Amino acid sequence: MAHNIEEYFEFAKEMANEAGKRVKTDFYKNKNILVKENFADLVTETDKAVEDLIFGRIKEKYPTHKCIGEETVSASGHCELTDEPTWIVDPVDGTTNFVHGVPHTCISIGLTINKQPVLGIVHAPILGETFSAMKGHGAFCNETKLSVSTINELNRSVVILEGGTSRVPEILDTKIANIKSVIGHCHGIRCYGSAAINMCYVARGSHEAYVEHGIHVWDIAAAAVIVQEAGGVVCDPSGGELDLLNRRVLAACNKTLAGQLSAITTNIDMGRD
Repeated sequence: MAHNIEEYFEFAKEMANEAGKRVKTDFYKNKNILVKENFADLVTETDKAVEDLIFGRIKEKYPTHKCIGEETVSASGHCELTDEPTWIVDPVDGTTNFVHGVPHTCISIGLTINKQPVLGIVHAPILGETFSAMKGHGAFCNETKLSVSTINELNRSVVILEGGTSRVPEILDTKIANIKSVIGHCHGIRCYGSAAINMCYVARGSHEAYVEHGIHVWDIAAAAVIVQEAGGVVCDPSGGELDLLNRRVLAACNKTLAGQLSAITTNIDMGRD
């Protein structure tokens, strides 16, 4: 079956802009906060409302398409990626930022066909930035074409690392050891609290790499296309091929830098989506 990727892309942008209006309005309001796996894993009414909005639009326009979303999977415990066109959505990536009034929060909408990401929209309404890419057509922030950094030496790089929401002591110990290892080899580390935005900053060229263990498929599906279309690489932190469901990611401006990071960090098994 032939797919009109350009049509899907424009539709995704429309949904992201519509959802962004809700997120921006709710950002400045008092929020009803719930927890999921632990006290650090937050969800709000906005997360659910935005996911319902997006999936409602998809089911109306493309009733045969599949959907994977953070709140839907959290409720069902089931995540299955097939060859069918599958929309993968994080309605509010960076929920903790959203709760605390930190502007680095976004709507992430990705589409896979035959299990491969083909387009991605990362819309950060508080920052006023929309990152977008369609396979084979480049990556953009608003109207500006993106290109990754040309730096290929870790000691000249800025690397994004995250603590994540797990509070398992052994996992935290390994993450802290990784932070210590990386910071000893680079210009500096940063932490923005949104996997999708982190990856888009690699695509923009302002940061050379990003590594995280504990992400989910909805955190990275959209941004993976954006990094790749900006000329970067997205892989497993071990250096192997990216598995979207494997809950870990390394995004870098080039394979050389990705290899340097893989060599000095310890991989963490976080299970699968």
